[in-house]
Formats: sequence, C-alpha cells, structure tokens
Amino acid sequence: MTSMTSTAECPTPPAPTPRRRPLLRRLKALPPWSLIAVGALAGGLAGGAYGALTPPVYSATSYVVAVPSAQSDPQSALGFAQAYGRVATQLAVLGDAQVRAGVPVKTLRDSVRSATSPDAPMVSLTATSVRADLATDMANAVSHSLIRYAKDTEGATHVELLQFSRAVKPTEPSSASPALTGLVGAGAGALLGGLALLTRPRPTADPDAARLVAVPGPATSARAEGRS
Repeated sequence: MTSMTSTAECPTPPAPTPRRRPLLRRLKALPPWSLIAVGALAGGLAGGAYGALTPPVYSATSYVVAVPSAQSDPQSALGFAQAYGRVATQLAVLGDAQVRAGVPVKTLRDSVRSATSPDAPMVSLTATSVRADLATDMANAVSHSLIRYAKDTEGATHVELLQFSRAVKPTEPSSASPALTGLVGAGAGALLGGLALLTRPRPTADPDAARLVAVPGPATSARAEGRS
C-alpha cells in the first residue's frame, strides 16, 4: 500500500516594506554647517531670553581719599588706603552702614565691592542693586561708615579719610542688554556646534547599498574549459 504524503502549501509572506532610516542616519546626512547654524540659533535665543527675563542691575560708586597729616607722608597715606580698602567690606564697617542704608549686613556684604589704586591713595566703593536708589544709598552709607572708622584710628595712623565723590543715582543699568546676551549666546552656540562637528562620527557605508552589489558567478576552471 503506497502512502502518499501531502505537503501543505505555506502562504507567501508579504513583501517587506522599506523601513524608515534611523534618526542618526538622517542627522549624518545633513550638511556640516548645519550644526554650527543650529548651535548659533539656539544659543542666541537662549541668551536673548536670559537678558530679557533677568531684571536690570544698577551700579553706584563713591570715592574716599586718604590724606596724610603733618606727622605723616604721602607714602603712608597710600599704604593705609590699601588697608582701608580691605576692611571696607568687613563687619566693623558694614555694621554701622546697615542703619544708614536700611538693609541687612548680608545684603551689604553681597552687594558692595571695594577697590584701591596702586598709584593714588583712594578707595572706591561700588554697590549694585536692582533699584538705582538703593545702590546709591548703599555706596554712600559704606563710604560714610568707612570715614568714621578711619577717624577713630586717626590718632595712631596719622591718616584721615575724606569724601572725594559721593555716589549719584545711575540713569542706566550696568547689566548687559538682551541684544548683547543674545550675541554672546549665539557665539557660544556656534562654538559648541563647531566642536560637535569636529567630534561627530564619520559616515559609514550604507548597509542597504551593500546588498545591491551583484555577486559574481563561479569561475570555470581551466580543466573544464579544455574538456569543452
């Protein structure tokens, strides 16, 4: 008895649809300058937004000068001016200035900066604040307190501090404008885009193109050609 086996026919699988190229491959296909352009655009927008959203800051500066007495000399006045510039932002001076400025000592310590000159016996006191009038009051208060502090030790130092120039209310902010911050952000973004362009991986051969390469047929041997 002959047994016959029947094989079930398998359904033909559907033709594979072309897959979308990965995002990384698409990014590699972009021109090289696109990274720099995108970085500059993103940095400019971020910098402009930072400048527009950040409140403007005002700065006011007052100056005091060290004057030697008859028992001293200009060189000593210059040296004491350097010393008074260092103690101008210390608690001994700021503790008295907080009453006149109407702000806590911590605010004065964070907002007031002192600077001296190596050639002139002068101390500059600069205060910054989001309010122009408050910056002026803080600078004048610290300079007034520093003058009083120097007067208490005048008998030992033989140097007197005098008000050289009072701080005036600023009319324009000292902080950067949104246009400037946007320009700085665009430059930084372009620089980062250039670094990304230098460090990005180099493009590799497309694996789909390798499948389309025709495979050569088997070469016939010389013996087979002789028999034919």
